Amino acid sequence: MKFNLLSKVKSIVVNHEGEKAFKMSPEMELYTTVVTWSLNDTFYEKDQTRMGRLQMLIAQCNPVFVGKLAVYARTKMYMRSVPLLLVTELAKLHSGDDLVARVTDAVVGRADEITELLACYQVMNRRTGTKKLNRLSKQMQKGLAMAFNRFDEYQFAKYNRDGAVKLRDALFLVHPRAKDDLQQLIFNKIVTGNLQTPYTWETELSALGQLNFDSVEARATAFRAKWEELIDSGKLGYMALLRNLRNIQDAGVSYAHFKKVCATLADGEQVAKAKQFPFRYLAAYRELITPTNAAQNIVRAAKAAITGNKGYTGELLDALEKAVRASAANMRGFDENTRVLLACDVSGSMQQPISAKSKVLLYDIGLMLAMLLQSRCNNVEVGMFGDTWKTIAIPRHNILSNVQEFYRREGEVGYSTNGYLVIYDLSIRRVKMDKVMLFTDCQLWNSNNSTNHIQEQWVYYKQNIAPNAKLYLFDLAGYGQTPLQLLQNDVYLIAGWSDKVFDVLAAIEKGSPALDLINKIDL
Repeated sequence: MKFNLLSKVKSIVVNHEGEKAFKMSPEMELYTTVVTWSLNDTFYEKDQTRMGRLQMLIAQCNPVFVGKLAVYARTKMYMRSVPLLLVTELAKLHSGDDLVARVTDAVVGRADEITELLACYQVMNRRTGTKKLNRLSKQMQKGLAMAFNRFDEYQFAKYNRDGAVKLRDALFLVHPRAKDDLQQLIFNKIVTGNLQTPYTWETELSALGQLNFDSVEARATAFRAKWEELIDSGKLGYMALLRNLRNIQDAGVSYAHFKKVCATLADGEQVAKAKQFPFRYLAAYRELITPTNAAQNIVRAAKAAITGNKGYTGELLDALEKAVRASAANMRGFDENTRVLLACDVSGSMQQPISAKSKVLLYDIGLMLAMLLQSRCNNVEVGMFGDTWKTIAIPRHNILSNVQEFYRREGEVGYSTNGYLVIYDLSIRRVKMDKVMLFTDCQLWNSNNSTNHIQEQWVYYKQNIAPNAKLYLFDLAGYGQTPLQLLQNDVYLIAGWSDKVFDVLAAIEKGSPALDLINKIDL
């Protein structure tokens, strides 16, 4: 009995707000830490502090799980930097088989990730000066050799950039064996620096920008023609489209080309292949609807010497809404008999950018995921909590404009994190929900000087109002604690920024644990 009591006491900790919270298993904590981190400071945790916590957790977990998590984060959650960090740390701790080689090969999805992984390995192993990369992990070297043989000349040339580790350096270090004569020819070009300059939107616009034009009008005409050529070529990737909608609009491309852009954006197959974070669509949407100031208008007019296609903005916004709906098309929603409550945390700590250069906040990610899910539910209430909690009536299918509506109104509930009010309100109103879902950084607390805590509120709600209800925490920050005890009283935790979090939700609905999709990764 003493041992059981001791175990329970150790599982209770405090979160960053000093409120009671609960520890996770090392695997669960590692999962939440990895899929919610862009290698930048977060609101409550500095970058190096999280790095230390990550290293400690990796050492506590089974190496195979760590490897599968790295592949899951890269291939399912669309992350790039953190999977490389996982491989680097795994290579420090594990040897004796080819696990590191298989994981290395699996996480390298682009040619530049070969050099990025080597740079990460150099930094994390403190290889500087003459040491550098002269003692590379043999299994990592084997995995990188396999990766080298998966890329063609265009892919190598597209990502052949200057950096701490260049592609030529990587080739000499890894010594991949060419699979055929053509591959050897490409390797020789990497060595001599003779890779053919790739046709990409960056290289084409950069070359055009180096030219001297007789007039501003001539320059505008040339850039309009170049954007139209890029649109026709099919070489303008989906992400490039998302990031350049304003530029394409300002260039004044023909209406026929404009329609092509909209058709590509809204195409379900293109959306599926693009594997974009949902918030990328929101960023593009906001770029279009954000008014430019007078100074910006002068600069844009000077660059283009035309008025652009501002009248077509509505069509672009419609195309983005269709794209987002397409990204949610395969999500499993709930029928008209399943009552769902979606609660979005809009507290101060959620107003944190996901990276130093990003305008996207954790708050935005939570709203996007909630609105995606809301669009697939038939019987749903949606609201936001801070100091207070309130529900907001919105249409089901206008996903991006719904996010903007929440964004406009977030100050109405204040900036604390009183998540317990969501459950308290259900109990007071005696409303039976089947599923309650909180999109949050999980740093919930009570700012109202009462003893109410979400754990006790949920237990009461289960016992007295809705015995079959389930609560899902969508952890968007990965701080390592949870405000409720997981796997007790039907409480589950899901983490990440990709729409793939709903695959985890679907697995839980079928009775599988949250980590099941990771453990099923084939290495």
